[in-house]
Amino acid sequence: MKNQPTQNFSNLLESPKEFDVKIKVGVKPNIKEFKAHSIILSARSDYFKSVLSSRWARREDGFIIFNKPNISPPVFEILIRYIYTGAFSGKRVGLLDIFIAADEIGLFEISQKVEKRLLETESAWKFPKDFITICKYDTYTNLHEIALKFVRKKALGYLKQGKFLIALEFYEELLKNSQISAEDQESASNWDLSHKCGLKRMNELTKVLCKNTTLTSLNLSHNELGSINYITSFFKRSGEKVLADALCKNTTLTSLNLRENKIGPEGGKALANVLCKNSTLTSLNLDSNWIGSEGGKAIANALCKNTTLTFLDLGNNNLESFGGKALSDVLCKNTTLTSLNLSYNNLGPFGGKALASVLCKNTTLTSLNLSYNNLGSFGGKALANALCKNSTLKDLNLQYNNLGSEEGKALADALCENSTLTSLDLSWNEFGSEVEKALAVALCKNITLTSLDIRSNDIKFQIKSNNPNIKVLQ
Repeated sequence: MKNQPTQNFSNLLESPKEFDVKIKVGVKPNIKEFKAHSIILSARSDYFKSVLSSRWARREDGFIIFNKPNISPPVFEILIRYIYTGAFSGKRVGLLDIFIAADEIGLFEISQKVEKRLLETESAWKFPKDFITICKYDTYTNLHEIALKFVRKKALGYLKQGKFLIALEFYEELLKNSQISAEDQESASNWDLSHKCGLKRMNELTKVLCKNTTLTSLNLSHNELGSINYITSFFKRSGEKVLADALCKNTTLTSLNLRENKIGPEGGKALANVLCKNSTLTSLNLDSNWIGSEGGKAIANALCKNTTLTFLDLGNNNLESFGGKALSDVLCKNTTLTSLNLSYNNLGPFGGKALASVLCKNTTLTSLNLSYNNLGSFGGKALANALCKNSTLKDLNLQYNNLGSEEGKALADALCENSTLTSLDLSWNEFGSEVEKALAVALCKNITLTSLDIRSNDIKFQIKSNNPNIKVLQ
């Protein structure tokens, strides 16, 4: 190989005599001048043979002056030592910098050796600096691909370790310095920290949330961030309040899952404050947090001011009729929420009636889950009446609500008039055989329903429909 040294000129490198080339490398303030011999450089490298030729070379006072600002002094010192002695050691300098410089000046034995090391060894890279560098070069395809692989691995590793700020740095560089794939976009924008965060890591996460980042979706479910200790009933440091403060400043997050975090009423109030100030969240899951009627009322009041939230899950929060009434008052005015889960909240008949009044006025809700709320006859009939008037709801879940045959027939009659509902769950109620005929008639008239669940209702005969698109579960 031409550029492989066959003779050792180390003495000329250490004590240059009769040199005719001055090479300045680096940029201020890190500039160094090397004294070299054009005959040795040209013999070792076709690159130097070309640039030091009489046609291209610039001379001053009898010396060839050559500037190379894009190569740092430490890197060039390694390369010129190789040119003069054949010895190579890159322990103190980034291997990628050596590879790029060696490739440029035609020291192919060095560049090939270093490239092999970079392709095989993750520790040979200095991330994220090297990743930013390699993305500037279109020709090094193999190195770019392996760098992508290593950066993805690094980012995920830091995320799992709870080093969220470092993980964020890697993800941001990944998206900024490479062609964005769907996989990379998903990894950078959607973090699943369920069962993984806890109070100790919350401080670092809040720093991430206070920045304008690539993060748009965050799952913090099952992390016990709340202030209530269910074992001893003593209060501890409130993780959800720390989180709430950060969310008030965040401007990128659109989806937040806080399911099963024991945030309690005070946590509900803290998150209500978030909804008043945050203008980007569109989806919020607070399922199974026992925020109670007071916390529910605070969130309801916040919905008066919030104009971005479209999905809200308040299931299993013991809102009771008081919380249901507070929500119904607000939902008559709210024009952004489209999906609401209020299952397992013991809303009772009066809470059911209050929400039925919402369906008579609200024009944006398309999905409502009221399962397991003990709505009874009073609430069931009110909802049946509301379905006759509502023109936007598509999905309604009334599972396990102690609805009897009268309520079943009322709901069947409502299906004859309703022209928007596509899915209705009436399973695990108390419908008798007398509801069968009413539902059969309703299914003959209704042209929009595609799913009807009436399992566990003591309906003995198979209900059929003329609509081939409907699926009846019984």
